[in-house]
Amino acid sequence: MRKLFFLYASFVFAHTSSSQNTNAKLNDVERPKLIVGIVVDQMRWDYLYRYYNRYQENGGFKELLKRGFSCENTFIPYTPTVTACGHTCIYTGSIPAVSGITGNEWWDYKSSEIVYCTEDDNVKTIGSSTDAGKMSPHNLLVTTIGDELHLADNFRNKVIGIAIKDRSSIFPAGHSADGAYWYDEQTGDWITSSYYMNDLPKWVKDLNARKLVDSYYAQNWNTLYPLTSYTQSAPDEEPYEYRPFGANAKGFPYNLSQFVGKNYGILPVTPYGNTLTFDMAKAAINGEHLGSDSLTDLIAISLSTSDYIGHTFGPNSVEEEDNFLRLDKELGDFLRFLDKQIGNGKYVVFLSADHGVPQAPAFLKEHKIPAGNLNDQGMADQLNGILKSKYNIDKLVIGILHNQVYLDRNTITSSHVDKGQVYNVIIDFLLRQPGISRAFALDALDTVTLSGSIKNIVANGYFPSRSGDIQIISDPQWIEEFQKGGTTHGVWNPYDSHIPLVWYGWNIQPGKTNRKVFMTDIAPTIAAMLHVQMPNGSIGEVIEEVLK
Repeated sequence: MRKLFFLYASFVFAHTSSSQNTNAKLNDVERPKLIVGIVVDQMRWDYLYRYYNRYQENGGFKELLKRGFSCENTFIPYTPTVTACGHTCIYTGSIPAVSGITGNEWWDYKSSEIVYCTEDDNVKTIGSSTDAGKMSPHNLLVTTIGDELHLADNFRNKVIGIAIKDRSSIFPAGHSADGAYWYDEQTGDWITSSYYMNDLPKWVKDLNARKLVDSYYAQNWNTLYPLTSYTQSAPDEEPYEYRPFGANAKGFPYNLSQFVGKNYGILPVTPYGNTLTFDMAKAAINGEHLGSDSLTDLIAISLSTSDYIGHTFGPNSVEEEDNFLRLDKELGDFLRFLDKQIGNGKYVVFLSADHGVPQAPAFLKEHKIPAGNLNDQGMADQLNGILKSKYNIDKLVIGILHNQVYLDRNTITSSHVDKGQVYNVIIDFLLRQPGISRAFALDALDTVTLSGSIKNIVANGYFPSRSGDIQIISDPQWIEEFQKGGTTHGVWNPYDSHIPLVWYGWNIQPGKTNRKVFMTDIAPTIAAMLHVQMPNGSIGEVIEEVLK
Protein backbone atom coordinates (compact mmCIF):
# COMPACT_ATOMS: atom_id res chain seq x y z
CA MET A 1 0.00 0.00 0.00
CA ARG A 2 2.82 2.38 0.93
CA LYS A 3 4.49 1.55 -2.38
CA LEU A 4 1.31 2.37 -4.30
CA PHE A 5 0.93 5.64 -2.37
CA PHE A 6 4.55 6.52 -3.06
CA LEU A 7 4.11 5.86 -6.77
CA TYR A 8 0.92 7.93 -6.84
CA ALA A 9 2.56 10.79 -4.93
CA SER A 10 5.55 10.68 -7.25
CA PHE A 11 3.25 10.83 -10.26
CA VAL A 12 1.33 13.81 -8.84
CA PHE A 13 4.56 15.63 -7.98
CA ALA A 14 6.02 14.99 -11.42
CA HIS A 15 2.80 16.03 -13.13
CA THR A 16 2.53 19.18 -11.01
CA SER A 17 6.14 20.10 -11.66
CA SER A 18 5.64 19.52 -15.35
CA SER A 19 2.51 21.70 -15.30
CA GLN A 20 4.32 24.44 -13.43
CA ASN A 21 7.18 24.37 -15.93
CA THR A 22 4.71 24.42 -18.80
CA ASN A 23 2.78 27.33 -17.25
CA ALA A 24 5.98 29.25 -16.74
CA LYS A 25 6.75 28.89 -20.42
CA LEU A 26 3.21 29.82 -21.39
CA ASN A 27 3.30 32.90 -19.19
CA ASP A 28 6.65 33.93 -20.61
CA VAL A 29 5.00 35.47 -23.66
CA GLU A 30 6.93 38.19 -25.43
CA ARG A 31 4.95 41.40 -25.47
CA PRO A 32 5.60 45.11 -25.88
CA LYS A 33 5.77 47.15 -22.69
CA LEU A 34 3.10 49.61 -23.81
CA ILE A 35 0.32 49.83 -26.39
CA VAL A 36 -0.29 53.43 -27.48
CA GLY A 37 -3.47 54.03 -29.42
CA ILE A 38 -3.65 57.40 -31.17
CA VAL A 39 -6.97 58.28 -32.77
CA VAL A 40 -7.09 61.52 -34.74
CA ASP A 41 -10.69 62.68 -34.71
CA GLN A 42 -12.00 63.46 -38.22
CA MET A 43 -8.87 62.42 -40.12
CA ARG A 44 -9.45 61.13 -43.63
CA TRP A 45 -6.90 58.64 -44.94
CA ASP A 46 -5.66 61.05 -47.59
CA TYR A 47 -4.41 63.49 -44.93
CA LEU A 48 -1.39 61.20 -44.62
CA TYR A 49 -0.40 62.29 -48.11
CA ARG A 50 -2.26 65.54 -48.72
CA TYR A 51 0.33 67.46 -46.71
CA TYR A 52 3.16 64.92 -47.01
CA ASN A 53 5.58 67.31 -48.71
CA ARG A 54 5.06 69.78 -45.88
CA TYR A 55 5.50 67.29 -43.05
CA GLN A 56 8.89 67.50 -41.36
CA GLU A 57 11.55 64.85 -41.86
CA ASN A 58 11.72 64.36 -38.10
CA GLY A 59 7.97 64.76 -37.70
CA GLY A 60 5.49 62.09 -36.77
CA PHE A 61 3.68 61.20 -39.98
CA LYS A 62 6.77 60.57 -42.11
CA GLU A 63 8.30 58.56 -39.28
CA LEU A 64 5.20 56.35 -39.04
CA LEU A 65 4.95 55.87 -42.81
CA LYS A 66 8.66 55.18 -43.36
CA ARG A 67 9.28 52.90 -40.39
CA GLY A 68 5.80 51.59 -39.76
CA PHE A 69 3.24 49.43 -41.55
CA SER A 70 0.32 51.20 -43.24
CA CYS A 71 -3.02 49.59 -44.01
CA GLU A 72 -3.88 51.92 -46.89
CA ASN A 73 -7.45 50.74 -47.47
CA THR A 74 -9.01 50.69 -44.02
CA PHE A 75 -12.76 51.30 -43.93
CA ILE A 76 -15.53 51.73 -41.39
CA PRO A 77 -18.10 48.94 -41.92
CA TYR A 78 -21.20 50.63 -40.42
CA THR A 79 -23.18 53.85 -40.16
CA PRO A 80 -23.36 56.34 -38.57
CA THR A 81 -19.68 57.23 -38.89
CA VAL A 82 -19.49 59.45 -35.82
CA THR A 83 -17.14 59.86 -32.86
CA ALA A 84 -18.71 57.59 -30.23
CA CYS A 85 -19.18 54.71 -32.67
CA GLY A 86 -15.68 55.04 -34.12
CA HIS A 87 -13.81 55.10 -30.82
CA THR A 88 -15.90 52.18 -29.59
CA CYS A 89 -15.29 50.12 -32.72
CA ILE A 90 -11.52 50.64 -32.73
CA TYR A 91 -11.07 49.32 -29.22
CA THR A 92 -13.78 46.64 -29.24
CA GLY A 93 -13.68 45.27 -32.79
CA SER A 94 -17.46 45.54 -32.57
CA ILE A 95 -20.19 47.38 -34.45
CA PRO A 96 -23.14 49.46 -33.19
CA ALA A 97 -25.51 46.54 -33.82
CA VAL A 98 -23.61 44.62 -31.12
CA SER A 99 -21.95 47.22 -28.88
CA GLY A 100 -25.12 49.28 -28.47
CA ILE A 101 -23.29 52.55 -29.17
CA THR A 102 -25.36 53.76 -32.10
CA GLY A 103 -24.30 57.39 -32.08
CA ASN A 104 -23.10 60.27 -29.98
CA GLU A 105 -26.70 60.37 -28.78
CA TRP A 106 -29.92 58.50 -29.46
CA TRP A 107 -33.59 58.57 -28.57
CA ASP A 108 -34.41 56.48 -25.53
CA TYR A 109 -37.86 54.97 -26.04
CA LYS A 110 -38.30 54.14 -22.33
CA SER A 111 -37.54 57.59 -20.92
CA SER A 112 -38.82 59.43 -24.03
CA GLU A 113 -35.79 61.68 -24.24
CA ILE A 114 -32.50 62.09 -26.05
CA VAL A 115 -29.71 60.20 -24.29
CA TYR A 116 -26.08 61.23 -24.58
CA CYS A 117 -23.90 58.16 -25.08
CA THR A 118 -21.84 58.40 -21.86
CA GLU A 119 -24.14 60.36 -19.55
CA ASP A 120 -24.67 58.77 -16.15
CA ASP A 121 -26.55 60.50 -13.33
CA ASN A 122 -25.40 57.82 -10.89
CA VAL A 123 -21.87 59.20 -10.81
CA LYS A 124 -20.39 62.60 -10.05
CA THR A 125 -17.65 64.82 -11.42
CA ILE A 126 -14.17 64.41 -10.01
CA GLY A 127 -11.93 67.43 -10.53
CA SER A 128 -14.45 70.28 -10.80
CA SER A 129 -17.83 71.42 -9.52
CA THR A 130 -19.51 71.16 -12.94
CA ASP A 131 -21.62 68.30 -14.29
CA ALA A 132 -19.12 67.56 -17.08
CA GLY A 133 -17.86 64.48 -15.25
CA LYS A 134 -21.20 62.75 -14.78
CA MET A 135 -20.16 60.17 -17.36
CA SER A 136 -19.33 56.47 -17.54
CA PRO A 137 -19.20 53.56 -20.04
CA HIS A 138 -22.42 52.00 -18.67
CA ASN A 139 -24.15 52.13 -22.09
CA LEU A 140 -21.36 50.08 -23.68
CA LEU A 141 -22.44 46.43 -23.88
CA VAL A 142 -19.13 44.80 -24.84
CA THR A 143 -15.54 44.64 -23.60
CA THR A 144 -12.60 46.58 -24.98
CA ILE A 145 -9.10 45.34 -25.73
CA GLY A 146 -8.07 47.11 -22.50
CA ASP A 147 -10.64 45.07 -20.56
CA GLU A 148 -9.31 41.88 -22.11
CA LEU A 149 -5.73 42.88 -21.34
CA HIS A 150 -6.76 43.43 -17.72
CA LEU A 151 -8.46 40.04 -17.60
CA ALA A 152 -5.42 38.32 -19.13
CA ASP A 153 -3.04 39.76 -16.52
CA ASN A 154 -5.48 39.63 -13.59
CA PHE A 155 -5.76 43.44 -13.46
CA ARG A 156 -2.11 43.91 -12.54
CA ASN A 157 -1.44 46.19 -15.52
CA LYS A 158 -2.86 49.64 -16.26
CA VAL A 159 -5.26 50.98 -18.88
CA ILE A 160 -5.76 54.75 -19.27
CA GLY A 161 -7.90 56.86 -21.64
CA ILE A 162 -7.22 60.54 -22.47
CA ALA A 163 -9.12 62.91 -24.77
CA ILE A 164 -10.62 66.38 -24.92
CA LYS A 165 -14.01 64.69 -25.52
CA ASP A 166 -15.41 62.50 -22.74
CA ARG A 167 -16.72 59.83 -25.12
CA SER A 168 -13.35 59.63 -26.86
CA SER A 169 -11.67 58.80 -23.56
CA ILE A 170 -14.32 56.65 -21.88
CA PHE A 171 -15.18 54.13 -24.60
CA PRO A 172 -11.56 53.37 -25.60
CA ALA A 173 -10.55 52.91 -21.95
CA GLY A 174 -13.37 50.43 -21.34
CA HIS A 175 -15.26 49.24 -18.29
CA SER A 176 -12.35 48.28 -16.05
CA ALA A 177 -10.01 51.19 -16.85
CA ASP A 178 -7.67 52.53 -14.20
CA GLY A 179 -8.65 55.99 -15.34
CA ALA A 180 -10.31 57.97 -18.12
CA TYR A 181 -9.77 61.72 -18.28
CA TRP A 182 -11.33 64.47 -20.37
CA TYR A 183 -11.44 68.26 -20.63
CA ASP A 184 -13.85 70.48 -18.73
CA GLU A 185 -14.59 73.38 -21.08
CA GLN A 186 -15.88 75.52 -18.20
CA THR A 187 -12.75 75.30 -16.06
CA GLY A 188 -9.94 74.44 -18.48
CA ASP A 189 -8.99 71.45 -16.33
CA TRP A 190 -8.73 67.71 -16.81
CA ILE A 191 -11.47 65.86 -14.96
CA THR A 192 -12.86 62.37 -14.52
CA SER A 193 -15.81 60.56 -12.96
CA SER A 194 -16.49 58.85 -9.65
CA TYR A 195 -17.02 55.73 -11.76
CA TYR A 196 -13.21 55.47 -11.81
CA MET A 197 -12.02 57.12 -8.60
CA ASN A 198 -12.92 59.41 -5.72
CA ASP A 199 -10.12 61.93 -6.22
CA LEU A 200 -7.79 63.01 -8.99
CA PRO A 201 -4.25 61.59 -8.80
CA LYS A 202 -1.59 64.05 -7.75
CA TRP A 203 -0.05 64.10 -11.21
CA VAL A 204 -3.35 65.32 -12.70
CA LYS A 205 -3.76 67.98 -10.01
CA ASP A 206 -0.20 69.14 -10.64
CA LEU A 207 -0.87 69.42 -14.39
CA ASN A 208 -4.12 71.35 -13.81
CA ALA A 209 -2.33 73.71 -11.44
CA ARG A 210 -0.05 74.83 -14.26
CA LYS A 211 -3.00 76.47 -16.09
CA LEU A 212 -1.59 75.43 -19.43
CA VAL A 213 -4.57 76.65 -21.42
CA ASP A 214 -3.90 80.25 -20.42
CA SER A 215 -0.27 79.89 -21.49
CA TYR A 216 -1.43 78.57 -24.89
CA TYR A 217 -3.89 81.44 -25.30
CA ALA A 218 -1.10 83.91 -24.60
CA GLN A 219 0.73 82.62 -27.70
CA ASN A 220 -2.23 83.48 -29.97
CA TRP A 221 -2.63 81.50 -33.22
CA ASN A 222 -0.88 82.45 -36.41
CA THR A 223 0.07 80.11 -39.23
CA LEU A 224 3.20 78.04 -38.65
CA TYR A 225 4.55 79.13 -42.05
CA PRO A 226 3.82 82.15 -44.27
CA LEU A 227 0.13 82.25 -45.18
CA THR A 228 0.93 82.32 -48.91
CA SER A 229 2.53 78.86 -48.63
CA TYR A 230 -0.77 77.16 -47.76
CA THR A 231 -1.53 76.28 -51.35
CA GLN A 232 -3.32 73.02 -50.41
CA SER A 233 -6.12 75.05 -48.84
CA ALA A 234 -8.89 77.37 -49.94
CA PRO A 235 -8.29 81.09 -49.43
CA ASP A 236 -8.43 82.26 -45.84
CA GLU A 237 -11.63 84.04 -44.70
CA GLU A 238 -14.12 82.00 -46.74
CA PRO A 239 -17.71 83.26 -46.21
CA TYR A 240 -19.04 79.81 -45.24
CA GLU A 241 -16.63 79.42 -42.32
CA TYR A 242 -17.88 79.92 -38.78
CA ARG A 243 -16.20 82.51 -36.55
CA PRO A 244 -15.62 80.97 -33.12
CA PHE A 245 -13.19 83.66 -31.97
CA GLY A 246 -15.54 86.59 -32.55
CA ALA A 247 -17.56 88.14 -35.36
CA ASN A 248 -14.62 90.24 -36.52
CA ALA A 249 -12.08 87.38 -36.38
CA LYS A 250 -12.35 86.46 -40.04
CA GLY A 251 -8.93 84.87 -40.55
CA PHE A 252 -5.32 84.66 -39.44
CA PRO A 253 -3.83 85.77 -37.16
CA TYR A 254 -6.25 84.95 -34.32
CA ASN A 255 -6.06 86.86 -31.05
CA LEU A 256 -6.45 84.20 -28.36
CA SER A 257 -4.87 86.21 -25.56
CA GLN A 258 -8.25 87.91 -25.06
CA PHE A 259 -9.51 84.59 -23.67
CA VAL A 260 -6.89 84.17 -20.94
CA GLY A 261 -8.70 83.31 -17.71
CA LYS A 262 -12.02 82.83 -19.49
CA ASN A 263 -13.80 81.04 -22.34
CA TYR A 264 -11.96 77.74 -22.07
CA GLY A 265 -14.48 76.28 -24.50
CA ILE A 266 -12.70 77.61 -27.58
CA LEU A 267 -9.46 75.71 -26.88
CA PRO A 268 -10.52 72.61 -28.91
CA VAL A 269 -11.03 74.80 -31.99
CA THR A 270 -7.29 75.57 -31.95
CA PRO A 271 -4.23 73.32 -32.41
CA TYR A 272 -3.50 73.83 -28.72
CA GLY A 273 -6.15 71.22 -27.96
CA ASN A 274 -3.71 68.65 -29.32
CA THR A 275 -0.87 70.23 -27.37
CA LEU A 276 -2.80 69.93 -24.12
CA THR A 277 -3.71 66.31 -24.92
CA PHE A 278 -0.09 65.33 -25.54
CA ASP A 279 0.95 67.11 -22.33
CA MET A 280 -1.66 65.07 -20.46
CA ALA A 281 -0.57 61.83 -22.14
CA LYS A 282 3.06 62.40 -21.16
CA ALA A 283 2.01 63.20 -17.59
CA ALA A 284 -0.06 60.00 -17.48
CA ILE A 285 2.80 57.83 -18.72
CA ASN A 286 5.12 59.32 -16.11
CA GLY A 287 2.58 59.58 -13.31
CA GLU A 288 1.18 56.06 -13.73
CA HIS A 289 4.59 54.55 -14.59
CA LEU A 290 3.15 53.04 -17.76
CA GLY A 291 5.43 50.61 -19.57
CA SER A 292 7.81 50.41 -16.62
CA ASP A 293 7.59 46.70 -15.78
CA SER A 294 7.10 43.31 -17.40
CA LEU A 295 3.32 43.76 -17.81
CA THR A 296 1.89 45.40 -20.91
CA ASP A 297 0.00 48.63 -20.23
CA LEU A 298 -2.29 50.50 -22.62
CA ILE A 299 -2.93 54.20 -23.11
CA ALA A 300 -5.70 55.34 -25.48
CA ILE A 301 -5.14 58.89 -26.73
CA SER A 302 -7.67 60.74 -28.86
CA LEU A 303 -6.80 64.02 -30.56
CA SER A 304 -10.09 65.87 -30.88
CA THR A 305 -8.97 69.21 -32.31
CA SER A 306 -9.10 68.29 -36.00
CA ASP A 307 -12.79 67.47 -35.62
CA TYR A 308 -13.63 70.83 -34.06
CA ILE A 309 -11.62 72.68 -36.70
CA GLY A 310 -13.07 70.62 -39.55
CA HIS A 311 -16.66 71.24 -38.49
CA THR A 312 -16.00 74.95 -37.98
CA PHE A 313 -13.82 75.87 -40.95
CA GLY A 314 -14.05 72.86 -43.28
CA PRO A 315 -11.42 70.27 -44.21
CA ASN A 316 -10.02 72.42 -47.01
CA SER A 317 -9.33 75.39 -44.75
CA VAL A 318 -6.02 77.00 -43.88
CA GLU A 319 -6.91 76.33 -40.25
CA GLU A 320 -7.06 72.57 -40.80
CA GLU A 321 -3.86 72.47 -42.84
CA ASP A 322 -2.03 74.44 -40.15
CA ASN A 323 -3.46 72.12 -37.52
CA PHE A 324 -2.05 69.02 -39.24
CA LEU A 325 1.35 70.64 -39.82
CA ARG A 326 1.52 71.41 -36.10
CA LEU A 327 0.21 67.94 -35.22
CA ASP A 328 3.01 66.43 -37.31
CA LYS A 329 5.61 68.22 -35.18
CA GLU A 330 3.95 67.31 -31.90
CA LEU A 331 3.50 63.69 -32.95
CA GLY A 332 7.22 63.47 -33.76
CA ASP A 333 8.07 64.94 -30.36
CA PHE A 334 5.77 62.41 -28.69
CA LEU A 335 7.43 59.47 -30.46
CA ARG A 336 10.82 60.69 -29.24
CA PHE A 337 9.36 60.98 -25.73
CA LEU A 338 8.24 57.34 -25.96
CA ASP A 339 11.71 56.29 -27.15
CA LYS A 340 13.26 57.95 -24.13
CA GLN A 341 10.67 56.97 -21.55
CA ILE A 342 9.69 53.44 -22.66
CA GLY A 343 12.58 52.52 -24.94
CA ASN A 344 12.99 52.41 -28.69
CA GLY A 345 11.30 49.29 -30.06
CA LYS A 346 9.64 48.42 -26.74
CA TYR A 347 6.21 49.92 -27.43
CA VAL A 348 3.60 49.70 -30.18
CA VAL A 349 1.79 52.70 -31.60
CA PHE A 350 -1.20 52.47 -33.88
CA LEU A 351 -2.61 55.62 -35.44
CA SER A 352 -6.10 55.71 -36.87
CA ALA A 353 -9.24 57.87 -36.98
CA ASP A 354 -12.81 57.56 -35.76
CA HIS A 355 -14.21 58.84 -39.08
CA GLY A 356 -13.40 61.05 -42.03
CA VAL A 357 -15.23 64.10 -43.38
CA PRO A 358 -16.67 65.50 -46.64
CA GLN A 359 -15.82 68.87 -48.04
CA ALA A 360 -18.08 71.74 -47.02
CA PRO A 361 -20.97 71.81 -49.52
CA ALA A 362 -20.50 75.55 -50.09
CA PHE A 363 -16.88 74.96 -51.07
CA LEU A 364 -17.81 72.20 -53.54
CA LYS A 365 -20.53 74.32 -55.11
CA GLU A 366 -17.94 77.00 -55.79
CA HIS A 367 -16.18 74.42 -57.95
CA LYS A 368 -19.32 73.04 -59.66
CA ILE A 369 -19.26 69.74 -57.76
CA PRO A 370 -22.72 68.47 -56.71
CA ALA A 371 -23.37 68.91 -52.99
CA GLY A 372 -26.05 70.08 -50.62
CA ASN A 373 -27.56 70.16 -47.15
CA LEU A 374 -30.47 68.22 -45.69
CA ASN A 375 -32.68 70.20 -43.32
CA ASP A 376 -33.53 67.54 -40.72
CA GLN A 377 -35.63 69.80 -38.52
CA GLY A 378 -37.48 71.22 -41.49
CA MET A 379 -38.29 67.76 -42.85
CA ALA A 380 -39.43 66.55 -39.43
CA ASP A 381 -41.76 69.54 -39.07
CA GLN A 382 -43.25 68.96 -42.52
CA LEU A 383 -43.74 65.26 -41.81
CA ASN A 384 -45.52 65.98 -38.55
CA GLY A 385 -47.81 68.38 -40.38
CA ILE A 386 -48.67 65.72 -42.98
CA LEU A 387 -49.24 63.02 -40.35
CA LYS A 388 -51.30 65.40 -38.19
CA SER A 389 -53.67 66.10 -41.05
CA LYS A 390 -54.00 62.38 -41.82
CA TYR A 391 -54.28 60.90 -38.31
CA ASN A 392 -55.02 63.91 -36.11
CA ILE A 393 -52.08 62.99 -33.87
CA ASP A 394 -49.39 65.47 -32.86
CA LYS A 395 -45.69 64.84 -33.38
CA LEU A 396 -45.55 61.22 -34.54
CA VAL A 397 -42.06 62.02 -35.78
CA ILE A 398 -39.82 62.60 -32.77
CA GLY A 399 -36.97 63.80 -34.93
CA ILE A 400 -34.35 62.95 -37.55
CA LEU A 401 -30.94 62.00 -36.20
CA HIS A 402 -27.96 60.31 -37.88
CA ASN A 403 -29.97 60.03 -41.12
CA GLN A 404 -32.69 58.08 -39.34
CA VAL A 405 -36.30 59.05 -38.65
CA TYR A 406 -37.32 58.31 -35.06
CA LEU A 407 -41.05 57.70 -34.53
CA ASP A 408 -43.21 57.79 -31.41
CA ARG A 409 -43.66 54.03 -31.27
CA ASN A 410 -45.80 54.10 -28.12
CA THR A 411 -48.33 56.51 -29.62
CA ILE A 412 -48.49 54.53 -32.87
CA THR A 413 -49.27 51.38 -30.88
CA SER A 414 -51.75 52.94 -28.44
CA SER A 415 -53.59 54.81 -31.21
CA HIS A 416 -53.91 51.64 -33.30
CA VAL A 417 -52.49 53.48 -36.27
CA ASP A 418 -51.29 51.23 -39.09
CA LYS A 419 -47.51 51.38 -38.71
CA GLY A 420 -46.86 50.25 -42.27
CA GLN A 421 -49.10 53.02 -43.58
CA VAL A 422 -47.24 55.61 -41.49
CA TYR A 423 -43.97 54.30 -42.89
CA ASN A 424 -45.25 54.61 -46.45
CA VAL A 425 -46.35 58.23 -45.93
CA ILE A 426 -42.94 59.15 -44.54
CA ILE A 427 -40.96 57.29 -47.19
CA ASP A 428 -43.02 58.79 -50.00
CA PHE A 429 -42.31 62.29 -48.63
CA LEU A 430 -38.58 61.66 -48.17
CA LEU A 431 -38.08 60.27 -51.66
CA ARG A 432 -39.42 63.51 -53.09
CA GLN A 433 -36.83 65.63 -51.28
CA PRO A 434 -33.67 66.81 -53.05
CA GLY A 435 -30.50 65.02 -51.98
CA ILE A 436 -32.21 61.82 -50.81
CA SER A 437 -31.69 58.74 -52.97
CA ARG A 438 -33.21 56.04 -50.72
CA ALA A 439 -35.54 55.82 -47.73
CA PHE A 440 -36.76 52.58 -46.21
CA ALA A 441 -37.96 50.95 -43.00
CA LEU A 442 -35.07 49.53 -41.00
CA ASP A 443 -37.08 46.52 -39.79
CA ALA A 444 -37.56 45.53 -43.43
CA LEU A 445 -33.96 46.06 -44.50
CA ASP A 446 -33.64 42.54 -45.91
CA THR A 447 -36.33 43.31 -48.52
CA VAL A 448 -34.79 46.58 -49.75
CA THR A 449 -33.24 46.74 -53.21
CA LEU A 450 -29.86 48.20 -52.34
CA SER A 451 -26.20 47.45 -52.95
CA GLY A 452 -25.19 44.51 -50.77
CA SER A 453 -22.23 46.30 -49.26
CA ILE A 454 -24.27 49.37 -48.33
CA LYS A 455 -27.07 47.20 -46.96
CA ASN A 456 -24.57 45.39 -44.76
CA ILE A 457 -23.13 48.71 -43.54
CA VAL A 458 -26.62 49.91 -42.55
CA ALA A 459 -27.40 46.58 -40.83
CA ASN A 460 -24.16 46.80 -38.85
CA GLY A 461 -25.34 50.10 -37.37
CA TYR A 462 -28.86 48.97 -36.46
CA PHE A 463 -29.61 48.33 -32.79
CA PRO A 464 -33.45 48.29 -32.59
CA SER A 465 -33.94 49.84 -29.14
CA ARG A 466 -31.50 52.70 -29.84
CA SER A 467 -31.88 53.23 -33.59
CA GLY A 468 -34.53 55.02 -35.61
CA ASP A 469 -37.30 53.48 -37.69
CA ILE A 470 -36.61 54.73 -41.20
CA GLN A 471 -33.18 55.04 -42.80
CA ILE A 472 -32.25 57.85 -45.16
CA ILE A 473 -29.51 57.35 -47.76
CA SER A 474 -28.41 60.71 -49.11
CA ASP A 475 -26.78 61.54 -52.42
CA PRO A 476 -22.97 61.84 -52.21
CA GLN A 477 -21.78 65.05 -50.54
CA TRP A 478 -25.23 65.88 -49.15
CA ILE A 479 -24.85 66.39 -45.41
CA GLU A 480 -27.21 66.79 -42.47
CA GLU A 481 -27.86 70.38 -41.37
CA PHE A 482 -24.97 72.95 -41.36
CA GLN A 483 -27.16 75.14 -43.52
CA LYS A 484 -24.95 78.24 -43.25
CA GLY A 485 -21.51 76.67 -43.53
CA GLY A 486 -19.08 74.16 -42.14
CA THR A 487 -19.53 70.43 -42.62
CA THR A 488 -20.28 67.20 -40.79
CA HIS A 489 -20.00 63.42 -41.24
CA GLY A 490 -21.89 60.21 -40.61
CA VAL A 491 -22.50 58.30 -43.85
CA TRP A 492 -21.03 55.27 -45.64
CA ASN A 493 -19.26 57.17 -48.42
CA PRO A 494 -15.44 56.96 -48.64
CA TYR A 495 -14.90 60.54 -47.51
CA ASP A 496 -16.46 59.56 -44.16
CA SER A 497 -15.40 55.91 -43.95
CA HIS A 498 -11.88 55.64 -45.44
CA ILE A 499 -9.51 56.14 -42.51
CA PRO A 500 -5.76 55.85 -41.86
CA LEU A 501 -4.32 52.88 -39.97
CA VAL A 502 -0.57 52.82 -39.37
CA TRP A 503 1.31 50.47 -37.00
CA TYR A 504 4.70 51.34 -35.56
CA GLY A 505 7.23 50.03 -33.06
CA TRP A 506 7.75 46.66 -31.40
CA ASN A 507 8.06 43.84 -33.97
CA ILE A 508 6.44 45.98 -36.70
CA GLN A 509 8.19 45.69 -40.05
CA PRO A 510 8.06 48.62 -42.49
CA GLY A 511 5.63 48.20 -45.37
CA LYS A 512 2.06 48.64 -46.47
CA THR A 513 -0.91 46.74 -47.84
CA ASN A 514 -3.62 47.90 -50.21
CA ARG A 515 -5.83 44.98 -49.20
CA LYS A 516 -9.15 46.17 -47.86
CA VAL A 517 -9.36 45.86 -44.08
CA PHE A 518 -11.81 47.28 -41.58
CA MET A 519 -11.87 49.30 -38.41
CA THR A 520 -13.20 46.19 -36.66
CA ASP A 521 -9.85 44.44 -37.38
CA ILE A 522 -7.78 46.70 -35.11
CA ALA A 523 -8.75 45.19 -31.74
CA PRO A 524 -8.36 41.53 -32.79
CA THR A 525 -4.96 42.35 -34.31
CA ILE A 526 -3.83 43.82 -30.99
CA ALA A 527 -5.26 40.77 -29.19
CA ALA A 528 -3.26 38.45 -31.44
CA MET A 529 -0.15 40.56 -30.93
CA LEU A 530 -0.53 40.30 -27.15
CA HIS A 531 -1.76 36.69 -27.10
CA VAL A 532 -4.92 37.64 -25.22
CA GLN A 533 -8.59 37.01 -25.91
CA MET A 534 -10.21 39.40 -28.35
CA PRO A 535 -13.07 41.58 -26.99
CA ASN A 536 -16.32 39.71 -26.50
CA GLY A 537 -18.28 41.57 -29.18
CA SER A 538 -15.55 41.61 -31.81
CA ILE A 539 -16.47 40.64 -35.37
CA GLY A 540 -13.13 41.62 -36.89
CA GLU A 541 -10.24 39.58 -38.22
CA VAL A 542 -6.52 39.70 -37.53
CA ILE A 543 -4.53 41.73 -40.06
CA GLU A 544 -1.86 39.10 -40.72
CA GLU A 545 0.50 41.44 -42.57
CA VAL A 546 1.01 43.52 -39.43
CA LEU A 547 2.22 40.51 -37.43
CA LYS A 548 4.73 39.17 -39.96
